[in-house]
Amino acid sequence: NYAMFLGIRLHPSRRTRIAAGVLQMKIGVAGAGLLGRLLAYVLSRQGHELSVFDPASGPDARGAAGWTAAGMLSPTAELESADINVFNHGLRSIERWAEIIPALQRHASFDRAGSLLLAHRHDVGAARRMIDLLMQKAPEGHRPQALPMQELARLEPDIQGPSQAWLLPHEGHLNTVEAMEALYASAKAVHWHWNSRVTSLSAHTLHTSSQDYRFDWVFDVRGTGARGDAPPGPDKLLSCRNVRGVRGEIFWLHAPNVQLHRPIRLLHPRHRVYMVPRSGNVIVVGASELESEDRSPVSLRSTVELLAAAHSVMPALAEARVVHSETNLRPALIDNLPRIEHETGLTRINGLFRHGWLIAPALVDDALAELNFEA
Repeated sequence: NYAMFLGIRLHPSRRTRIAAGVLQMKIGVAGAGLLGRLLAYVLSRQGHELSVFDPASGPDARGAAGWTAAGMLSPTAELESADINVFNHGLRSIERWAEIIPALQRHASFDRAGSLLLAHRHDVGAARRMIDLLMQKAPEGHRPQALPMQELARLEPDIQGPSQAWLLPHEGHLNTVEAMEALYASAKAVHWHWNSRVTSLSAHTLHTSSQDYRFDWVFDVRGTGARGDAPPGPDKLLSCRNVRGVRGEIFWLHAPNVQLHRPIRLLHPRHRVYMVPRSGNVIVVGASELESEDRSPVSLRSTVELLAAAHSVMPALAEARVVHSETNLRPALIDNLPRIEHETGLTRINGLFRHGWLIAPALVDDALAELNFEA
């Protein structure tokens, strides 16, 4: 009945395992970004046979948006532009990361020390509007907590300059690069097909330029790579394949003499600048979103604005070294909300927008639960 529900036609050799109560499926995954690696990790641990296809040259090629993200796990802060469903997915995902990260075969930093919202004196008006919005949208127990300056100095001695601060105690962050590497290393017995661009998908079938592959089930998690086969007509607007790219930019600063223990967001009238600590005395600086599909290197304007904003919060960064800058496109749907679509033999997940690391584990769990896959 389970196989019939999923619409799976299985080879006779596989039916014996179903009769014995064990369903080991042959699954194809299009995309080796964050969602693809999470699916590979979760499903391979359940005993399924996984094949993952990606156009990247190898596991460390940084084409996927998951590599570029800062890794903030901020369900409350994201309520500025997201809905309560994203918030709830974020809370669930933080708990799932707390289970997944320690079980990985390679180290990946993960912390739940909360995050900070900061504002300079001349931006307090705009900041208060943001705080009021979060106070209205966030459930009790997850609302911003006003932080006296002496308490801020105790928590983060190197933060100087802001006149207002708020603590979001139930938030956290992880090292996205380490987590991407660790998920790959921990997805045992997975067949990884690099330099393999998926040109289209259909029920039970994954098509590349050189070959068609048949599976019991297929997952499409290509992000912006999925938009080439969007459906025609009115269904296009709400489709996982009607995806656009939203530009993200980050800088890595090497700052051995600066201490930062939790993510911070500087509330500014024009943009949200964030700073996230990483191992190796690195601080990641970036902007929440830029409505552009430009993949070119970071502009002079962004460089000046973002780094000046970071310096205004932490003056000790004056001697930090810019060791890396990066741009990428986050996959977003028309409403900037994630979407899961099922049809017989095929599941699509897309539209993670700027919430990828925040909500990915919960989205994967939801998609698999809807298919009655083992939890």
